Amino acid sequence: MSVIRTPDERFANLPDYSFQPHYIDIDGKRVHYVDEGSGNAPILCLHGEPTWSYLYRHMIPVLAPHHRTIAPDFIGFGRSDKLTNIQDYSFDLHCNTLIHFIEALDLNNITLVVHDWGGLVGLPVATRIPDRIARLVIFNTFLPNGTEEPTRAFKAWRRMVERSAPDLPVGKVMEQSLLDPTPEVIAAYEAPFPTAEYKAGTVAWPLMVPLTPEDPVAPEMQKARDILATWTKPTQVIFATDDPILGGAAPFFRHLIPAVKEQPEISIDSGGHFLQDARGPELAQHVLDFIKRTPLSS
Repeated sequence: MSVIRTPDERFANLPDYSFQPHYIDIDGKRVHYVDEGSGNAPILCLHGEPTWSYLYRHMIPVLAPHHRTIAPDFIGFGRSDKLTNIQDYSFDLHCNTLIHFIEALDLNNITLVVHDWGGLVGLPVATRIPDRIARLVIFNTFLPNGTEEPTRAFKAWRRMVERSAPDLPVGKVMEQSLLDPTPEVIAAYEAPFPTAEYKAGTVAWPLMVPLTPEDPVAPEMQKARDILATWTKPTQVIFATDDPILGGAAPFFRHLIPAVKEQPEISIDSGGHFLQDARGPELAQHVLDFIKRTPLSS
């Protein structure tokens, strides 16, 4: 297993991202995270594909004055270490890293915010360590178990990943996906990936998505579904409906998780897939309102 690290200078002077970097070693790999604010009931924000903690740059300044706000980079993304071989990435790698991260920082009473692959990893992890989780906030994501037909947009996305591997055009993907892309912001999303060898993690995630129930990750997705079907801790679902890949998945979560019915139904009409980028302050306020509505039991 070959481990590499993006040079620090790639992250200099990124727009709206002046947060102090923090690092922790997990199983011999360095994991980066943003850690702003204070308090013993943290908000833990998980990014997806092919982004990193930069995705939450508009939310963190709104959340951190009220709650400790943490945004890690998964292995293979952002300022965290990267593996050069696609085959070295696995679902277990990401889940175990996240669990070890939460345990190492001794995080409890967590409001877990998930998006995209942050949900595919974060929601199963939440079901494994429920005693550390106080609330769930679910942005555009899914728990595919291989039984549902993928959307046309996802099929096109997967074909593109397969054709471009190992050199996924991250900048082009983000430029086509963001509602208001600027050259500076696109460069920031590209910053972790100076060459193709840094991009193995971005290729691995789309190829892990189960297409049949026999795919390796499918049983883990089903196990998470089964547990979430009886989940009673406060859960808020907020989806951007104009996301062509996952915008239609909100009803799935609203039907699956009983606790969702106790919260207002919130939809974002114009946010795209990366709704935190487009509507970050608004989403952060929704999270703060949700936390205020659901105080922790003393």
